[in-house]
Amino acid sequence: MDSAILIENLISPITLAFLLGVIATLIKSDLEIPEPVIRIFAIFLLLSIGLQGGRELATADLGNLAGAITVTGLLVFMIPAIAYLVARHIVGLDIRNAAGVAALYGSVSSVTFIVARSFAEGAGTPMEGYITGLVALMELGILVALFYGRLALARSESTATSLGTILAETLRGRGLLLLGGGLIMGAAIGEKNFTRIEPFFVDLFRGVLVLFLLEMGMTAARHLGAFRAVGLRMLAFGVAMPLIHGTIASGLATLAGLPTGSAFVIGAVAASASYIDAPAAVRATFPQANPSIYLTSSLGITFPFMLIVGIPLIYQITLVWQGLLP
Repeated sequence: MDSAILIENLISPITLAFLLGVIATLIKSDLEIPEPVIRIFAIFLLLSIGLQGGRELATADLGNLAGAITVTGLLVFMIPAIAYLVARHIVGLDIRNAAGVAALYGSVSSVTFIVARSFAEGAGTPMEGYITGLVALMELGILVALFYGRLALARSESTATSLGTILAETLRGRGLLLLGGGLIMGAAIGEKNFTRIEPFFVDLFRGVLVLFLLEMGMTAARHLGAFRAVGLRMLAFGVAMPLIHGTIASGLATLAGLPTGSAFVIGAVAASASYIDAPAAVRATFPQANPSIYLTSSLGITFPFMLIVGIPLIYQITLVWQGLLP
């Protein structure tokens, strides 16, 4: 089942659009998408992601789940921090690229979530329904990663900027404002009002995403040299970080009292890296970050690794945690 899903997603319009963009640049095609249009795409995608995440939160039953919500909050801050520190100080990326990588690895892959949920059901340990809401909350890792990047930039430039000012600048940023504002809007407007905007923000989402990934592919190809310089280190990063994140998250979820299936899905989602949700936020906040690094790592390394090897491994790690912790 995992190999079939991998093949299906590798030939999906989203993946093929990214590859087409790479090919277009490598063969020196005159294809181009004007920058103002790309900005409109980014605004649409970020607001749509926020609205859909808020809708999931509004319909999720999160009552009496203090432990699970606490673990989710810890992961939202912890996973981007670990990814940023490793990318910055071990892989050797500059601040903007390290923040971009941290944003993708601090976010979640919806495909990985779906596969992990199916895996848990097939193993006879289905996740509990509220996990969907927790997964939506974990998208806030994008905002946290970009805040870390802004904070590191302020320190590296030796500017006397207070933590509150950096936080305010981060929250005022286009990407974070659209994601966070959309999340609040989606949770507040109710299902009836959401259905009125659903044809635009949900039905058109994949089509706009295809065009956005086409441009990201062209941008990535223009900077392939930068990825070659860190290729082996990013390969190791793309394989090791999911296992580190998954081990930590499934252990914390088990300690919080979540049953096997739920703890496993939280671990698998924490181990995943987004190539759909986070790139638009990274581009809006750190346009100098190189998509050939953060997208190639997420889409080309971590995504297939998780579907083929990572998900079964994290399930076994979760079983170990469940046996060790009360």
